[in-house]
Amino acid sequence: MTTEMLKRDVLAALTRVTAQEGGDVVSHGRVRDLTVEEDGTVRFSFFLSPDDPPSMVRDLRAAVETVPGVKGVKVNVQLPRAPQGGGGGARGRPLQPGSVPAPTPRPGLLPEVDRVVAVSSGKGGVGKSMVAANLATALAARGRRVGLLDADIYGPNIPLMFGENRRPGVAEGEGPERIAPLVAHGVRLMSLGFLLDKDQPAIMRGPLIAGILKQFLEQVAWGALDYLVVDMPPGTGDAQLSLVQTIDVDGVVMVTTPQDVATGDVRRGVRMFQRVHTPVLGIVENMSGFTCPHCGGEVEVFGKGGGEALARDLEVPFLGSVPLDPGVREAGDAGVPTVLRAPDSPAGKALMALAAKIEELLAEGGEG
Repeated sequence: MTTEMLKRDVLAALTRVTAQEGGDVVSHGRVRDLTVEEDGTVRFSFFLSPDDPPSMVRDLRAAVETVPGVKGVKVNVQLPRAPQGGGGGARGRPLQPGSVPAPTPRPGLLPEVDRVVAVSSGKGGVGKSMVAANLATALAARGRRVGLLDADIYGPNIPLMFGENRRPGVAEGEGPERIAPLVAHGVRLMSLGFLLDKDQPAIMRGPLIAGILKQFLEQVAWGALDYLVVDMPPGTGDAQLSLVQTIDVDGVVMVTTPQDVATGDVRRGVRMFQRVHTPVLGIVENMSGFTCPHCGGEVEVFGKGGGEALARDLEVPFLGSVPLDPGVREAGDAGVPTVLRAPDSPAGKALMALAAKIEELLAEGGEG
């Protein structure tokens, strides 16, 4: 079979995949740059819609793989572009205090949750889960009803950071059975780490992550919440895309360390969220300077100011710096977030200030 014949068969297979707007994805021009290589590898670009189900790319890949002669499939996913110019709400634009619309009832998933705040990063190891855990705990300490969803499927650290290793039970009440979240330090928690054995790895492909994430949103009895904080995995992959396709996210907090290798990845993360019309609340710089306990001098272990410079360049708010502090690690290992274990430490004060800033940005009825 020639590559042209195989290309024809692949196109025919793709026309059997239905687009959300009706018809098939090929006739709507959402499949482009289709090529077939001599070894049977198929490559094409697919222009994603915000209304597509999380399984759309998987369905496209599966359709092509059924074609005889296809040896591999490479899909270049193109994300939706944010609207340009005025109008269209706050999504995809820099935010100012009070510029996020007031919370509205959420149809379907999470009808009793006022605000969903995702905490994300461009790369691992920058303290994203620490920021998520302390943000949720600080909001709870401020009297808010808070849930924390650990969406970092491959590295679920929230159980350790909250000192919880119990198995969740079944929520009481009428209707279909749902999982009762665990509660620690005033925060309702759900994590895959509660359902796996301690040393059991989560071995799964991307599409399964979307299913687990939806189950945690749909089948957990979160109840009435002022905030649901979502600890995202690092990067710009399936989990991030699935979350913004499944529910409305009111804002994303991006976490970075000062050095260029981290801020460069965060830059890509910010652009990704903006392209899928999700507000970026701002950037937090973690591990920003270390104060020597012996001489009192400050050592810039990872540099300093990279997060603030990035926020300025991207025209998003800079949410503050959290210093490099061994006490933060000790608090996480002890299962008590820093804002409770050491609230008067520089890191504790910075994290409490972050929670206040997030509430300010999400304040109801303000002027942008």
